[in-house]
Amino acid sequence: MPRPAVIVDEYAALHAGFRWHVPVHFNIAQACCARWARSTPDTVAIRCDQGDGSSVPYTYGQLQRASNRLARALRQLGVARGDRVAVVMPQRFETAVAHMALYQLGAVAMPLSMLFGPEALAYRLNDSSARVAMADENAMAHLLAARPECPQLKTIIAVGAARGQGDADWADCLSAQPATFTPARTRADDAAVLIYTSGTTGPPKGALIPHRALIGNLSGFVASQNWFDAHRCVFWSPADWAWTGGLMDALLPTLYFGREIIASTARFGAETAFELMQRHRVTHTFLFPTALKAMMKAVPAPRGAYKLHLRVVMSAGEAVGDAVFAWCRDELGVPVNEMFGQTEVNYIVGNCQARWPARAGSMGRPYPGHRVAVIDDAGHECPRGTPGDVALHRRDVHGHADPVFFLGYWNNADATRAKFTGDPGDSWCRTGDMAVMDADGYLWYHGRSDDVFKAAGYRIGPSEVENCLVKHPAVANAAVVPKPDADRGALVKAYVVLAPGVEGNAALVRQLQAHVRGKLAPYEYPKEIEFIDALPMTTTGKVQRRVLRLQEEARAAAGGLAEQ
Repeated sequence: MPRPAVIVDEYAALHAGFRWHVPVHFNIAQACCARWARSTPDTVAIRCDQGDGSSVPYTYGQLQRASNRLARALRQLGVARGDRVAVVMPQRFETAVAHMALYQLGAVAMPLSMLFGPEALAYRLNDSSARVAMADENAMAHLLAARPECPQLKTIIAVGAARGQGDADWADCLSAQPATFTPARTRADDAAVLIYTSGTTGPPKGALIPHRALIGNLSGFVASQNWFDAHRCVFWSPADWAWTGGLMDALLPTLYFGREIIASTARFGAETAFELMQRHRVTHTFLFPTALKAMMKAVPAPRGAYKLHLRVVMSAGEAVGDAVFAWCRDELGVPVNEMFGQTEVNYIVGNCQARWPARAGSMGRPYPGHRVAVIDDAGHECPRGTPGDVALHRRDVHGHADPVFFLGYWNNADATRAKFTGDPGDSWCRTGDMAVMDADGYLWYHGRSDDVFKAAGYRIGPSEVENCLVKHPAVANAAVVPKPDADRGALVKAYVVLAPGVEGNAALVRQLQAHVRGKLAPYEYPKEIEFIDALPMTTTGKVQRRVLRLQEEARAAAGGLAEQ
């Protein structure tokens, strides 16, 4: 994709002219499937990659008919409006069918990662009081192991190769039903999805997402995908459809616009990702920064090795950093559009190369329709250039209600109240992510509020140090955490994953320290570096710095006991 000589900044005009249009009644399944099944039934909705070079296409007509059958079957099993139903499946056609069927019923889809073990599944199933669960061969064993702890779970539907292991079989359920269904007339404010947060700072909380939240996501999706308006768009992301990043940033918005999305259950790998994008002529993608870093290190010059058709790369989950930004622009040939959001208020900040210039290392500007600010502990907007908590206001710049907001945490009113600052009708929703807003409204990420720490009196944002380390050719990935120190309170410590073929030693430690010291402030360079095979990650692709921080605290405590 050729880089434009000059990017016209249309940002102010876009915000000034943007207005939300949220109907009283709205249903995700009607918007993402039924209307296309009526108008373009033979258009491919989902193409399932088989991993052997072949694929199986499914049209919008097929998606609608299958979801109609499943909706009828679920209703016979007693699923009613508002009931929570677990969907424990990876990227596959049946996962999309399950979502469309549940939305049509007016029920609440509860996507759960196939990576969850029995304990994680049991907690979420019990907390949500789910009565029905659907799972394929990837998750069935763990679901069955969790079932004795879930007395309210009445029915398990077995999908694919898990046939015969549940109370009912997917294929039998669908074959017994006609392909017509009269959908529930849901309000835009009705609940549609229950997604549990990763629980890095306590037990997982279920964020209840309404149908209207999809509308709230669309301005950001369209902008981050450079308007998604070309004649042929094929979307793919390795993001699990069980999470906000896969569901709300990939699957649902792609279907909303009647386009094709690739489904793949292959384990992520840099070469595998390039091969898949080449094979399916992928034009639009969402790739986590960790994925982009791996791809950058494994294939430094991708256009010489693969015939790609990429027009847009969106990235989110962690700070992209200017090293990855430059690689995407110069080597991949597609400037990355960074995006920021979270399950509760998704797709609120980011870039759009087609409409305003990005700044390397910045997470972008608030997307049209969203009023975003950096606020202090008291809820006041911080002066430009001052770090604070990224927050979203209940109302946009025109005073209209922002539809992107979640309804609240499931059965946790206290946590819901704690998420907001101010009066109910005039409040800010805190994201818990620290950033600085510059004079032009660009946000610069500093890390999670619980990841930022002080060392020798200086405030350290780990992402800046990590980004600097990744620029070194020996480093594939890095995480920075505080190491307890009696004199300074904490030292800056870096856990480093080395690039393939690189050997870690004392000389490399000194080299990496000098590399950071020469580019950042003297107090920011890592006083200690530990080489590690892989960083602890959440299932959504975020580095779990908390795990490493607790490890350092445990080591320090053990050392203190040994000295006594």
